Amino acid sequence: EFRSAFRAVKHANKVRLAAHIQASTGLVVDAASLFDVQVKRIHEYKRQLLNVLQVVARWQAMVADPVGVERGDWVPRTVIFAGKAASSYTTAKSIIRLIHDVGSVINHDPRVGGRLKLVFVPNYGVSVAEIIMPGADLSEQISTAGTEASGTGNMKLALNGALTIGTDDGANIEIRQQVGDDNIFIFGLSTAEVAAQRAAGYQPMRLVESHPRLKAVLDAVGGGAFSPDEPGRYRGLVDSLLWGGDHYFLLADFDSYVAAQAQVDRLYRDPEAWARKAIANVAGMGFFSSDRTIGEYARQVWGIQPKG
Repeated sequence: EFRSAFRAVKHANKVRLAAHIQASTGLVVDAASLFDVQVKRIHEYKRQLLNVLQVVARWQAMVADPVGVERGDWVPRTVIFAGKAASSYTTAKSIIRLIHDVGSVINHDPRVGGRLKLVFVPNYGVSVAEIIMPGADLSEQISTAGTEASGTGNMKLALNGALTIGTDDGANIEIRQQVGDDNIFIFGLSTAEVAAQRAAGYQPMRLVESHPRLKAVLDAVGGGAFSPDEPGRYRGLVDSLLWGGDHYFLLADFDSYVAAQAQVDRLYRDPEAWARKAIANVAGMGFFSSDRTIGEYARQVWGIQPKG
């Protein structure tokens, strides 16, 4: 059966990726877990930090639910980051360091029973992407709405059978149009809503005061839970959100993002349903063929009629 063959190929690619992760980082990950992938340039607007905050919230919830962890209520998940930061971009480098520090705590916490792992794959480039993208189950495309120019990483991941979780922005909009609303996880403020909140005077501190789950995450990161040797290491990152205006609306989108991740968990529990949606994503990627793009340029821009 086609779906079974599709799942077998995906699993083989995940086994290959797991082997690369072990070889490059020393971390052993479960190829049967959900491979949650965010691979791209490290930048505040791409919101790798939002992803990390969600992982911390997940870890805290699992620690608070030992019975559920033991019973298998939590979908096993391996969160995979890769990418590079500009040499002088200190905030981006701090986010990379935070990913490593959070991973070093979570990956060795027996209370989560190995059902949550976090890893930063080093030396990201084309060769590493060729290993990561075929093994991805979930594609993180979570830039603040209105900031993404429309890259191609989301297309490559979808073409390799990864379901997209993302904001309604950039090429995510066209992916959603091609694969259908039921085969993508869209969350967060729209571009218009971001602009409206900014114009109205967005106050992240007030938001956090009414969200104890989010406050607990920020307290852990800013209070040194992941950097006990230097408790204030990430105070600046947290302060930029609370007191620096949260320019990229991480805190405003946090609850919606966590809710979308819960939808991901529910779907992943049904392998057949997940496979159907993954196949729909692959099938919908024909629109992004360079043949179509060049044909449109020829007719609409260059004013020539392509042959063949």
